[in-house]
Amino acid sequence: MTSPFPRMVFCFFIISGIFLFPYIFAGASNSDDDVALNLSGFLISGHIPPHLSHLHYLTSLDLSFNNFHGTIPPSLGNLTHLTRLSLYGNNLTGSIPFEIGNCSLLEEVDLSQNHLTGTIPHTLWNLQHLRLLSLFENSLSGSIAGIASSFRAPRLETLYLTSNYLTGHIPFSIGNLTNLVDLELDNNQLSGSIPMSIGNCTRLQTLMIGNNRLTGALPDTLYHGLAELNTLDVHNNTLEGTIDHFGSAGNCKELTYLDVSFNEFSGVLPRGLGNCTSLQQFAAVNCGLSGPIPSSIGQLTSLNTLHLSINRFSGKIPPELGNCKSLVGLELSGNLLDGGIPNQLGMLSNLEILQLYNNRLTGEVPLGIWKIKGLKKVNIYNNSLSGELPNELASMKQLTEITLYNNHFTGVIPQGLGINSSLTIIDFTSNSFTGKIPPNLCFRKQLQRLLLGFNRLQGSVPPDVGSCSSLSRLILQHNNFTGVLPEFVENHNMLYMNLRSNGFNGQIPASFGKLINITAIDVSQNKLFGRIPPELGNLRELQGLNISYNDLQGSLPSQLSDCSRLLEFDASHNVLSGLIPATFGRLTQLSTLSLSDNNLSGGVPHFISQLQGLINLQLGGNSFGGTIPSSIVDLHSLSKLNLSSNRLTGHIPSHFGNMVMLEHLDVSHNNLTGNLASLGDTHGLVYLNVSYNHFTGPIPVNLLTSLNISDSSFLGNSGLCADCGSSCVKKGNVKPCGVQSSNQKHLTKQQYVMIAVGICLFVLVIILLLYLVALCHKKQKQEIDLLDEVCGSSLLIKVVEATENLNEKYIIGRGAHGTVYKASVGHDRVYAVKKLDFGGMKGGHSSMKREVETVGNVRHRNLVTVHFLDIRFKQQYSNGDGSSSWTGSLSCKRLKAIQELHGGNNKPIRSREMLRQQEKIESDLMLVDGCGG
Repeated sequence: MTSPFPRMVFCFFIISGIFLFPYIFAGASNSDDDVALNLSGFLISGHIPPHLSHLHYLTSLDLSFNNFHGTIPPSLGNLTHLTRLSLYGNNLTGSIPFEIGNCSLLEEVDLSQNHLTGTIPHTLWNLQHLRLLSLFENSLSGSIAGIASSFRAPRLETLYLTSNYLTGHIPFSIGNLTNLVDLELDNNQLSGSIPMSIGNCTRLQTLMIGNNRLTGALPDTLYHGLAELNTLDVHNNTLEGTIDHFGSAGNCKELTYLDVSFNEFSGVLPRGLGNCTSLQQFAAVNCGLSGPIPSSIGQLTSLNTLHLSINRFSGKIPPELGNCKSLVGLELSGNLLDGGIPNQLGMLSNLEILQLYNNRLTGEVPLGIWKIKGLKKVNIYNNSLSGELPNELASMKQLTEITLYNNHFTGVIPQGLGINSSLTIIDFTSNSFTGKIPPNLCFRKQLQRLLLGFNRLQGSVPPDVGSCSSLSRLILQHNNFTGVLPEFVENHNMLYMNLRSNGFNGQIPASFGKLINITAIDVSQNKLFGRIPPELGNLRELQGLNISYNDLQGSLPSQLSDCSRLLEFDASHNVLSGLIPATFGRLTQLSTLSLSDNNLSGGVPHFISQLQGLINLQLGGNSFGGTIPSSIVDLHSLSKLNLSSNRLTGHIPSHFGNMVMLEHLDVSHNNLTGNLASLGDTHGLVYLNVSYNHFTGPIPVNLLTSLNISDSSFLGNSGLCADCGSSCVKKGNVKPCGVQSSNQKHLTKQQYVMIAVGICLFVLVIILLLYLVALCHKKQKQEIDLLDEVCGSSLLIKVVEATENLNEKYIIGRGAHGTVYKASVGHDRVYAVKKLDFGGMKGGHSSMKREVETVGNVRHRNLVTVHFLDIRFKQQYSNGDGSSSWTGSLSCKRLKAIQELHGGNNKPIRSREMLRQQEKIESDLMLVDGCGG
């Protein structure tokens, strides 16, 4: 019987205008039982023709690995004889037509690696002959539990739904698929627990349900019912419980691949894993396991990959791992392992990757490890390993990556390192290596990262480093390198370079400008001198440039403004001079500009306000003059501003409160004037220094009440004062403002009048006091003159003459010790003169003297001044005219005496001695009472 198929196919392609006639006959087979169309891999484009449905006797249609786009024609459901449909690896979109379920004889449906959307039609699950359903790597969605609730495809052996957006639980009815061999549901959004019914799938060999949202524990049936299971992947879910049962029943003989990583298990690794003797790959990364690594793993002689990183495994690395002769990758990083690295690991002759970093390992690395010829990666950083690196390291021809940072390695790096191997990464940071950098590290021109920072290396950097065009990161910071910086060849790969804190000298090479894709350069804290090379302007990708703490001179090159992506520029602590180039205003992405402690001059540039991204501006310690630009307050992102130790004048610009992010402000040691009122609106300051300027007036209350601002912030401003009452923190170096309010700027007229009246009263008081002082002085002078007169010999003569040699007619009273005479001397002076007689009275003279002194000390309104004239004399002879001659000695003292005032001084003056009985005079004393007339 002749089949009509060729005629139909020919007519179809003539009508459709697609001339595939050669392909049809090349790929189609014709027999009574099998009609197939295979166009796989012909790179045909366009839509799948819907008229293919006219090929009624077609049993196999394979259009895989082409460039078909558009939707799957629903008319394909008319191919009722179709047993195999493969549209794998195209660009098909839209949903899967439910009409496909009409092809009731279908055994294989493969629509994988397209862009199909929507849900999986329930009609596919009704295909009784279906053995393979592959829909992986599409964008299918919907709940798998709803669409596959009954699973009426009893012959289904392979179900691939990987990498879609399927949701919902894995249905319990999955256990109905007793012929299932491969079940791959990974990389979806499935939730819920793994159903116990999975154990009914006794023929299951592959179960991949990783990278979903599954919860709960692994079902027991997974351990006991799946004896043929060889691949189990449950990684990256939220599974809990333990994995203690693996291998316990000896039912894991077929298991070759086991991945339980990135879950939330607890407990330890089961010793029974040693029974899984076929196991080749075992991964339990970051899944919460703890305890020791069981030595039974050494029984897994077929094991080639062991990944146990990022757990809480403790204890020592079991030496039995040396029995795993097939091991290619051993990763035990990120645990709590301690002790030394077992020597037995040197027996792993097939080992290519050794990762033991982030543990607590000590001791030296066994020499046998450095003799493993095939070793490619050695990552043992962040431990406490020590010792020196052997010369065998230089003979490891396959070595591409070695990271030893943050250990205690010492000695010299083998100088032959790099000659025999194609090294890509060398990281020896934070050890105690000494000596020089090996000269041929980039011998094969494949080195990408050379990280040797924080060691004790010395000498110069070999030229090999500068000529390494493959290098992307170079870190040599904090060593003892000297000499000049290396010259660089053109390098498009270099992204980061840090050479800070060494002893490099010479100039910054102009060849730095050849590193055209570099993003960060740090050569700070060296001894570099000379000018900044303008070639740095070629670095258009540069984001960070730090050349601080050197001896660089000259001006800032304007070409730096061509580094339009620059975020941080630090040239502080050099001897740069000149102006800041105006072209720097083009650096609009700049967040940090630090030029402090140089000799820069001119003013603070006005273009600063154009740098709206500035967060940190450091211009202190220069010779900037002029005023602070008022536009600086437009820098709303600014957090730190340092203008200290310059020659700035004028006021602090107003509206400082606009800089809402400002936390640090230092304008100390300038010549700024005015008040601090503009800082009254800044509420975020944590550091402020306005010391040693000429500020005046009250300090804003918010600055005084801030506990973060020290009182030393205001030193050296004699005109500043505090006027916040008891509500603010007292600043020890700030004086109070007094009565005047901090808001008052001028005195009122009334206050001026009060001040003038006060001054006048003060002057009058001073004049009055001066007058009284002069009057007292005059009176004192008169008394002194009087005293001089009393005590002088002229007064004695006058008194004797006035009383006619003490004639009795001048007697005005008598006392116990003598007689009182009245002596008128001149017109205004009258004296009472008492002639004392102590004859026969022992101590009389002293007694009388004490009494007169006592009376003289009494204060009373009736007291007058007296003068005591103590004259000791004897009458030696009489003159012929009746007068007598006197000889003796005289002493004088000024006293006070009591004057009894009666009726206008008409009564005689009496002393208490006048009432006493007059006694015989042995020697003559004279008491003169001065009663100023």
